[in-house]
Amino acid sequence: MSARFAADVGGTNIRIAREVDGQLADIKKYLCNDFADIVDVIKLYCDSLPEHKFVAGCIAIACPVNGDKIKMTNHYWAFSIEETRQQLGLERLDVINDYTAISMSLPVLNDQQKVKIGGGEATPGKAMAVFGAGSGLGVGHLVPVTEGWKAIPGEGGHVDFAPIDDTDLFIWQYLRRNHSHVSAEQFLSGPGLLQIYQALSEKNKTTPECSSPADVTTKALAETCQTCVETLHQFCKIMGSFAGNLALNMGTNGGVYIAGGIAQRFVDFVLNSEFRARFEDKGRLQKYMQAIPTYLITEPDHGLLGAAAYLEQNMSHSK
Repeated sequence: MSARFAADVGGTNIRIAREVDGQLADIKKYLCNDFADIVDVIKLYCDSLPEHKFVAGCIAIACPVNGDKIKMTNHYWAFSIEETRQQLGLERLDVINDYTAISMSLPVLNDQQKVKIGGGEATPGKAMAVFGAGSGLGVGHLVPVTEGWKAIPGEGGHVDFAPIDDTDLFIWQYLRRNHSHVSAEQFLSGPGLLQIYQALSEKNKTTPECSSPADVTTKALAETCQTCVETLHQFCKIMGSFAGNLALNMGTNGGVYIAGGIAQRFVDFVLNSEFRARFEDKGRLQKYMQAIPTYLITEPDHGLLGAAAYLEQNMSHSK
C-alpha cells in the first residue's frame, strides 16, 4: 500500500509519522544523536511499517532551507534533498523550515489542540500569524492562496523591541548596556525570560537565585519567589504586545497563535495574565484588535502536523 511520511526534525529529536489525508498515524520519536544521518532514521521508520510502501515525504527542519543543500545549525546532520529522495526511493520529497510547518498546522488544529485566549471568532480563509518562544523567537504568517495556504517565512523575532510600560523600559535599558541591538527575541525566549528575571532582580534590589529559565518558571508557578512571579507576568504582557503587532502587520483576522515549548508549560498562567489586555492595547485600533482571536497551541506535535498538512496540500495540488 502506497504511503507518505511527515517528519519534524529538531536539534535533539526527530518525530516521524505516516501522513493520511493531512492527519498523523504511527507517530514515532527518535534521538538524532543515535543516527549518523537523516536517511538512516527515516529508513528505520519505513522498515518498521513493512505493509506500507512510502512514495513521498515532507521533512520540517529547524534550519534555513534555501536550495538543495541542508545543513542544520544545531546538529551535525547535513544532506542533499535530491540525494536523500533517491536514497529513500521516493517519488517526491519536500523539505521545509520548521516555522513553515508550524504555520501550515494552524488551519488544521482542532479545539482540543489549542486554547482560546479571548477575542471574537476567527474568520475562515483569512490571514493568520504564529510565534513561539523557545531557544529563540520564531515567527510565521499564513495567507490564503488559490491552492490553499502559503506560509510566509521571515526573521520577525529580531525586530526592535518596543517598550510599552515603565517596567519594559527598565528591562530594555538593562539589556541596552550590553547589546547594541535589543530585539524582541531578547525578551521572548528561554534566555530572554532569564534576562527579564535578572533585570527585575536589579530593579527590586534582590540577589538573583535562578540560573535557568526553568528555575524562574518553577518558582513563579509555585509562588515561592516574588521576582519570578513578576517575571512571568511581564513575559506574558510582552507576548501580548508582540502578538498584537503581528496582528496589525497583516490583518490576521484568522487569529494569532502562540507556539513553542515555553508557554505550553504555564497555560493557565497565560490565561489569567495581562496577555490579552496588552494584545488589545493599540490606541485607536483597540476595537479592531478586540475582534481578533488569540490562541495557545497545546498540541505537542504541531510541527509534525504542519508538515503533514503541507505534504497533503502539495500532493493534492500536483494531481
